[in-house]
Amino acid sequence: MKIIIVDDDALIRDSLTLILEMETDFQVVGTAGNGQEAVALCGSAQPDLVLMDVRMPVMDGVLGTRRIREQYPATKVVILTTFKDEAYIKEALKHGASGYILKSQPAESIVETLRAVARGNTVLEAQVASSLTHMIREGKKMTQTDLQLTDREMAVLEMVGEGHSNREIAEKLYLSEGTVRNYITVLLDKLSLRDRTQLAIFYLKHF
Repeated sequence: MKIIIVDDDALIRDSLTLILEMETDFQVVGTAGNGQEAVALCGSAQPDLVLMDVRMPVMDGVLGTRRIREQYPATKVVILTTFKDEAYIKEALKHGASGYILKSQPAESIVETLRAVARGNTVLEAQVASSLTHMIREGKKMTQTDLQLTDREMAVLEMVGEGHSNREIAEKLYLSEGTVRNYITVLLDKLSLRDRTQLAIFYLKHF
């Protein structure tokens, strides 16, 4: 997996490069100090994934994510930050970020997040997912009946919206993780949504 690291702190860029280059399945193909440099670098380096800080000069990570996803839709973006900022979380996800993790996480957790994103998953660090549940809800409130959801589908939707992992949902509802994945697939189909992040945001907006 070819990766670009974007952060205005050179020490963080160098540290992340060392961590990721230790993994045989990662190749850091470039670094950038802001979102504008990252967008330009994507054109030449063609990365599979961009690990992007949020608060940077010239162009922040939210706008950088939006530009990259618009111009290079095959490139995934994971937001990496020290800030548990609800507005940034919401905007980054809205513009196509595939994950949002905190710099306080251990190195192995960051590595596993990138691998999960490469497999097509959307990953939210637990503290970030928790903060999402406290966002101001938007849009028309809906009911289980409006959406024609079963009790079990509604329970899974609620737990996704609260930031629980498939394993946690399986344990709480006494299901297998495979069954939970099946429920999520059904929910995405019923609600015409693309991925788990959209499912969580849908719940936060409408319930």
